[in-house]
Amino acid sequence: MSSEKKKIAVVLVDRANYGRLKPVMLALRESDSVQLQIVCAGTMLLERFGRARDIVERDGFPVESEVYFEVEGSVPITMTKAIGLGVIEFASEFQRLKPDLVVMIGDRYEALSAAIAAVYQNFCLVHLQGGEVSGSIDESTRHAITKLAHYHFPATGRSARYIASMGEDREKIFMLGCPSADVVDEAAHVDILPILNKYGVGMPIDFEKPFLLVLFHPVTTEYGTQDQQIEALLAAVRQMEMQTVLLWPNIDAGSDRVTKAIRRFREFHHDFPLHAYKNFEPPVYLPLLKRAACCVGNSSSFVRETSFLGTPVVLVGDRQDGREWSSSVVRVQPDLNEIKQAITRQLSHGPYEPQALYGAAGASRAIAEKIATLSPYAQKRLHYPQLPEAVA
Repeated sequence: MSSEKKKIAVVLVDRANYGRLKPVMLALRESDSVQLQIVCAGTMLLERFGRARDIVERDGFPVESEVYFEVEGSVPITMTKAIGLGVIEFASEFQRLKPDLVVMIGDRYEALSAAIAAVYQNFCLVHLQGGEVSGSIDESTRHAITKLAHYHFPATGRSARYIASMGEDREKIFMLGCPSADVVDEAAHVDILPILNKYGVGMPIDFEKPFLLVLFHPVTTEYGTQDQQIEALLAAVRQMEMQTVLLWPNIDAGSDRVTKAIRRFREFHHDFPLHAYKNFEPPVYLPLLKRAACCVGNSSSFVRETSFLGTPVVLVGDRQDGREWSSSVVRVQPDLNEIKQAITRQLSHGPYEPQALYGAAGASRAIAEKIATLSPYAQKRLHYPQLPEAVA
């Protein structure tokens, strides 16, 4: 490497991406040897998802590139076409930016587009949160990105072992914990109560009293069943007769079905104390996550971030099946009675002890410091141990 700063392109494709990568970006920005190139894409750029790209700039990160490729429809074919368009658009941007390293996190289909566009142009790929197991198509996407990536930063020991078992070089795997630990540590004590009822739609919520937090994303591998699943969840929540805060789902195939079911519910139950929000910045969402009496749905934040907080969770359906979760999580089928009974048990139990399943505060700085030292390379090799010859 020359004495010039190392150009690191950070790919952000949705609000959760940015929330988890922000502390790593802050630490990288402090390095004299690094030049950040922020690439915003996917729902980061869409108004109906809160245009989180503007939040990035308000936080002091100039956005170097905007990559538009989402296809309207929220059905499997539009997701598939978006991946193809994403490869084309990311390819052009990486060719223009010429980064030394491309950094991404997680398992979104938009990130898969960026990964393909990077490695096919010999740009070195750094992947965070690989090796995890879950439901939906995210499971396959995550491992596909792992096999494309040159360096890996898994959040847990089990994830690191899974990555190594996939034939990845152990010397390129750095298990330093999850950046979410720092996000939670910083934001969990912020006072959000004065602003919450100024936004969203629905009945006012008294946040000094117990409330449920609901977030349900479509499961793409179960496309066509989203209506029944969210309807069962909402029916169970209604029978709890408890204040409820609801967040809109992501853009995955089936999200339109979920949002229509939510609108039908609101239309027929005007008297139910429900307040819905389109989007939250992490400094608002995490204190809300901590204050909730119980979280109900299938968001990965109900598995990862709640482990640091101890908030009771009722995990509905199989979107997060296979993930490592703490004792605060109860998994149920998308069935009205199962959901209702589990909520009742969790409310009776109350908050759990926080756990360090996904690491501890300080992970982001450790990750950033390591990324800043990485040497770009292009050619990967399988690193399986020597296997015995097949028996004829």
